[in-house]
Amino acid sequence: MTVDRPTTKADQVQRVPRARMTGPQRRHQLIEVARGLFAEKGFEATAVEEIAQRAGVSKPVVYEHFGGKEGLYAVIVDREMETLLEMITSSLSKNRSRYRVQQVALALLTYMEDRTDGFQILMRGPSTAGGDAGKYSSLLNDAISQVEHILGSDFERRGRDPALAPLYAQALVGMVTSTAQWWLDVREPSKEVVAAHLVNLCWNGLVNLEDDPHLVGPNEPSESEKKRQT
Repeated sequence: MTVDRPTTKADQVQRVPRARMTGPQRRHQLIEVARGLFAEKGFEATAVEEIAQRAGVSKPVVYEHFGGKEGLYAVIVDREMETLLEMITSSLSKNRSRYRVQQVALALLTYMEDRTDGFQILMRGPSTAGGDAGKYSSLLNDAISQVEHILGSDFERRGRDPALAPLYAQALVGMVTSTAQWWLDVREPSKEVVAAHLVNLCWNGLVNLEDDPHLVGPNEPSESEKKRQT
C-alpha cells in the first residue's frame, strides 16, 4: 500500500532554469575573461582549460567560437588595436597644432588607464599567435606619420625646415609612449597633468618651459605664443 506524502512549500517551488547566454553574449564573455588572463599571464602561460573554467563553460565552447587559443588571442589584439587607433585618430581634429599634439598624448594615456589589460597584451611582444609587437609598432608608425604632418605644417608656417618634421615626430611619439608606460605604474600625477607637461616639453623645449603648463582649448594660444604676440 502506497502512502501519499504531503507536499510541502519546498516541493511546490519550481526551479527556475538558468538563463542561457546568446552566441554574441557568450563570445563577449569569453573575450573579457581571456583578456584578463592574457594580460596577467601572457599568451604562452594561458591555457584554454583555464579560460573555459573561469567562463564556466567546457573547452569545446571556446573552440566553437574562436577555433582555439590563437584565434581568441588574435580577436582580442585586433579589438585593442582598433580601440587605440580610433582614440588617436579622433584626437587629430582640425584645431591648433599644439592642441592636436596634446590630444594624442591624452588619448594614449586615457586608453592605458581605461583598458590597462588591453595595453599590457599589446606590449607583451610577439607570440605564437602572431606578430603583435609588429602590429603595435605599425600603429605607432601611423601616429608618427600623422604627427609628422602636423609638425611639418607648423615648421613651414614658422619658416623652419619641414624636412626635420620626421625626426621631431619620432622623438615626440617616443617620449610620449615611454612616459605613458612609466605613468601606468605610478598613476601620479593625473593624466591631464602628465599630458600638459609632456606637451610643455615638446612644444616649448627646455629653454622656454612654461612655469605652470595646462591643457589648452582648441583655439587657445599657449603662454609662449601669447608672449610673442605682445
